[in-house]
Amino acid sequence: MSETGSSDYLTPEAQARGKIDEQLAACGWVVQDYRSAAVAAARGVAVREVPTESGPADYVLFVDSQAVGVIEAKKVGSTLTGVEFQTHKYRIAIFRIRTEITESGGTVPAEFVTEFRDRETRQLRLEKVDEEIDYSAADLDRKVVAPDQIRTVVRTLRDSLPVIFDDRERRDDGLLAHVPKTLIFAKDDSHADDIVQIVREEFGLGNEGAVKITYRSGDAGNKPEELLRQFRTSYQTRIAVTVDMIATGADVKPIECVVFMRMVRSRNFFEQMKGRGVRVMDSDQLRAVTPDAVVKDRFVIVDAVVVTEAELHDTVPLERKRGVSFDRLLNQIGIGSVDPEVVSSVASRLTRLHRKMTPGDRAEVEEVAGVGLTDLVRGMVDALDVDRQYAAAAAEADGEPTPDQVKAAGKSMIREALQPLAGNSALREKLIDVRRSYEQVIDTASQDRVISGEFSREAADRARSQVESWRQFIEDNKDEITALQVLYSQPYGGGLSYKDIKELANAISRPPHRWTPEALWEAYEILDASKVRGSAHRVNTDLVSLVRYALGEADELIAFPDLVNDRFEAWLLQQSNAGRSFSEKQLAYLDLIKARIATTLGITPAELMGPPFSTQGGLGKARNLFGKDLDALLNELTQALAA
Repeated sequence: MSETGSSDYLTPEAQARGKIDEQLAACGWVVQDYRSAAVAAARGVAVREVPTESGPADYVLFVDSQAVGVIEAKKVGSTLTGVEFQTHKYRIAIFRIRTEITESGGTVPAEFVTEFRDRETRQLRLEKVDEEIDYSAADLDRKVVAPDQIRTVVRTLRDSLPVIFDDRERRDDGLLAHVPKTLIFAKDDSHADDIVQIVREEFGLGNEGAVKITYRSGDAGNKPEELLRQFRTSYQTRIAVTVDMIATGADVKPIECVVFMRMVRSRNFFEQMKGRGVRVMDSDQLRAVTPDAVVKDRFVIVDAVVVTEAELHDTVPLERKRGVSFDRLLNQIGIGSVDPEVVSSVASRLTRLHRKMTPGDRAEVEEVAGVGLTDLVRGMVDALDVDRQYAAAAAEADGEPTPDQVKAAGKSMIREALQPLAGNSALREKLIDVRRSYEQVIDTASQDRVISGEFSREAADRARSQVESWRQFIEDNKDEITALQVLYSQPYGGGLSYKDIKELANAISRPPHRWTPEALWEAYEILDASKVRGSAHRVNTDLVSLVRYALGEADELIAFPDLVNDRFEAWLLQQSNAGRSFSEKQLAYLDLIKARIATTLGITPAELMGPPFSTQGGLGKARNLFGKDLDALLNELTQALAA
């Protein structure tokens, strides 16, 4: 019988294995049977039917003698999500520690002398309890500290490590000679302090052997970054206790044991915390910090709070209302909506808008908001976090919070985070205007046709139309834009700041006009060049001249720097007539000051420390040249040249 025909008598599993063998070999893997495996024979080895504590794995993949992956064969039609846990459990062992007090809480009996401690200073005082104090598991390590509960968990962990890591060296008392690098997650800083103290006692570790690494470690003079470095690279630090500083991002490859002594509600956060143990590393590097470790082919989760059995909330994208306009979402916020989907979508769109904004637009928005956009979005995202909501509810509740209490706490947090937006209609309108300025309407309905293909003779008409639109814009916005308000009330521009001019420049640059000072200036030159003076490079302060000319307050359209030059010459003549003279060095410095006023409408002593003044001696040089009269001189020049 031919080999091809004999395949008809093979089981489906054997047929599948033959196909997988061929595919692995084609990819460069050396395929071996478990009983005759020699993973050092090649760089990439696939071993069949490897026994594990969770049953045989179809294939375990080794690279440089280190297990890096598992292949599990399933029949056609099986979904990956349906079998991912089976492969997942080959590389993660979960060890659960449950204590009576964790499950049900406890009681401090009346007449008992008792762990009263100031939460911040940790100062103790003894007091006899007048009446029985009952507390739930949710109160533990927040309102009530039960050292024996922590000690029971820590002691059980210590005694279980020789069973969990049964291939490691042991001391005469049966405990491990080298504690595997272990990371413990605590509820808060105070809880972390209690755990560290008890870990040192139960494991017989010194101050360097067990450390607290949190954002507040620096309060005790220990830099968190240095403690983290020692935990990552030195032998001395075996156990680290953290709250959330090492929960995400920090890469400590030697960790082989992750202990949960706090609950989390977010699946994403749990996966990130658990992920601290999945980092792989070279065997020699591992043995440098844990001498009796052979290879890091797994890590262990020690679950003291049943987090691995809890119902975790899946992470969802911020944008959840794709079909709803930004305007409508903001309106819903304005009428009091705290719907998480609405709030999440607004946070998402504000983040995208923040990235698009010009510095000028961002400054205007944040001035109206009274808070940075980044801070506003962060507050909204934090308020949506289920772990933060649960913690807030637990702090208010007398015991384990109910789902309704968690929901109520979440609404309260969201409402508070939204206050800068919900209570500020001007901010919502500003955000809508700015967002629209970055968008274009695409007209696919209208049909165009060519009406002329000759050189245009209508430049004057277009310029006239633009000038009329400019005048109408000034009229329509005289009560909305600060610069126009000032120029209407004080035609010569007194009291204007450069910030006001920047606001006006930003406003005219948005659709539908998209004007610039250059474009407006050119329109006036086309209409009547005889009345326009100064055609050099335009600056934002030219808008002062453009507004005054449009309002009929000036007979000529003069570039603002040219106007400042004229006023400066007149001021020097006045000073001379009054008997006040300036040296050549003083005049050269005054010329720099004049140029700054021409482009910014004013000047302060602090500006003399930056360029171009800094190249000419800066503020110190100005003090030497003008003495105690410098501040008064700057104010005088600002009034004379820019008012």
